[in-house]
Amino acid sequence: MEKIKMTTPLVEMDGDEMTRILWKMIKDELLLPFIELKTEYYDLGLEHRNETNDQVTVDSAEATKKYGVAVKCATITPNAARMTEYHLKEMWKSPNGTIRALLDGTVFRAPIVVKGIEPCVKNWEKPITLARHAYGDVYKNTEMKVPGPGKAELVFTAEDGTQTREVIHEFKGAGILQGIHNTEASIESFAKACFKFALDTKQDLWFATKDTISKKYDHTFKDIFAEIFEKEYKEKFEEAGIEYFYTLIDDAVARVMKAKGGFIWACKNYDGDVMSDMVSSAFGSLAMMTSVLVSPQGVYEYEAAHGTVQRHYYKHLAGEETSTNSVATIFAWTGALRKRGELDGITELSEFADRMERATLKTIEDGKMTKDLANITSLKNVTVLNSEEFIKEIRKTYEEM
Repeated sequence: MEKIKMTTPLVEMDGDEMTRILWKMIKDELLLPFIELKTEYYDLGLEHRNETNDQVTVDSAEATKKYGVAVKCATITPNAARMTEYHLKEMWKSPNGTIRALLDGTVFRAPIVVKGIEPCVKNWEKPITLARHAYGDVYKNTEMKVPGPGKAELVFTAEDGTQTREVIHEFKGAGILQGIHNTEASIESFAKACFKFALDTKQDLWFATKDTISKKYDHTFKDIFAEIFEKEYKEKFEEAGIEYFYTLIDDAVARVMKAKGGFIWACKNYDGDVMSDMVSSAFGSLAMMTSVLVSPQGVYEYEAAHGTVQRHYYKHLAGEETSTNSVATIFAWTGALRKRGELDGITELSEFADRMERATLKTIEDGKMTKDLANITSLKNVTVLNSEEFIKEIRKTYEEM
């Protein structure tokens, strides 16, 4: 069979540890036999990031702006232990954080639903997509320990030198302080990305904050969403037959638990971080979760929602067998290839992505899966496969479809 040809490259961002091993297996077994794969390759492995002083991460993001679609392997965000292990020059920032900031993107995460892996919340019938704002708040905070009594103030100094002050607290003893911020430009980008993604996927959009308590900070998010929706998206949503509404975050949590799914839930940075983990865990596993970063300009970066599977990597280095779930990484590739096919008008490429995803899910539904899924499946008499066997079984399923 003739291989599918690509016209525009994908930006390929390689990663770390066990996911890097799976990355090569997926390419060798599931992609290269069927596609004349065209990528612009960037090695975001921690060693290479260290060698380039993290310039490679910036370069990969700029390339993504140029080509419009990227696929990314999971990467290490170093801590003190990693500094020693990898002999790092400094504690490099999260590559995901760097890429999100440069692309001005919003992260959309959705569970991969498969028969035999039932959600813990029994009424969830369709995936719930989490839209997470990817800038500011606690992730860009400034913190301080207060040693004893004194007055804490929030001070803003304008360019002309004038100051605005708000008293935070009159401390009677020791305590702690935290300062967070956001920008209207970033919130506007977040809102537009959410509205655009809702239209692209024909799903209702919910947005939730705590504006009753945070009457300036959270209320600004609410106001910006409302203003952009009324001006730019209301008629488009009506034409598409979908709905946008705002509610308090606690009300949203209650609604989500009773909903059937099939909608997008937009959250501020920290809320989105926590709730996406809750939703993915309740649906089954972080290894069964898609993640795509979307910019307001229509640039897409696909990745798995999980980490580098460090424990399995050490087992792999020791020559021990691993049974690592590669589904989210496979779906990162298929998501990117489908989008590339859509943008370039290559129907065969998009159809390949659809078929490969069906083959992946059918393999699991046929009772052939990795250990993590075998531990939670309702299917009987399943076969537990190691990392490589699972990927090869998906290829076999694909070729027999």
